[in-house]
Amino acid sequence: MSHLTATQLEQLTAKLTATRYSLVHQQKDGQGLGIASSLRDQTDELSVIDNHPADLGSEVYERGKDLALAEHQQLHLARIEDAMQRIKEGSYGTCTICGRPIQFERLNAIPETAYCLEHSPQTSVSNNRPVEEVVLAPSFGRTNLDERDDQNGFDGEDTWQALERFGTSGVPAIIESSDMTEYNELENESPTELEGFVEPYESFIATDIYGQHACFYRNHAYRQHMDAEEHLESEDSLE
Repeated sequence: MSHLTATQLEQLTAKLTATRYSLVHQQKDGQGLGIASSLRDQTDELSVIDNHPADLGSEVYERGKDLALAEHQQLHLARIEDAMQRIKEGSYGTCTICGRPIQFERLNAIPETAYCLEHSPQTSVSNNRPVEEVVLAPSFGRTNLDERDDQNGFDGEDTWQALERFGTSGVPAIIESSDMTEYNELENESPTELEGFVEPYESFIATDIYGQHACFYRNHAYRQHMDAEEHLESEDSLE
């Protein structure tokens, strides 16, 4: 015997019937979703590929959303049909897992439910993660991967360095524990990081296009190389 009164069962049946009618009415010709319409119908053009790339992006997003909503409506309708079948069989209002009665308050909020609150599959949090987190490490972006030997691409640090060259709100005076005196020194560029070169000496030696007129650029790598040479010469003199 059902724990629901005749009045309660009639109220829940009316809710299920009204929701079912609304879903069936919405699914006719994709009403309320816009699946039946297309961008070509809106623009009256034979092709919009080369003229409206941004609109095409919006179109793809909207169609994906419409299909997801349509799938959700179909699932909702299937659950309502199943609930109405359970009403006919006299098993409505009991949990299909444990067989215990489902509280009327829960049925009134979700008339199509077949589970009690304890055994509802929607209460468990999925452990599935998006595949982008596998490709983009760490999660949600490639950031500061200079310490990894298997990475030499353009990462988050390089992105910041490229933007930082156009100026920031910082000034040399507020940089803690630093001897910076110029704004150009504020760039977060490691002095040992090579940009566009493989070996350090390639960054300070140069010739013309004919291989003539060799010259040196006195940059950080050059000064570091010269300091190392002086250190070696001083060690040789001591020996």
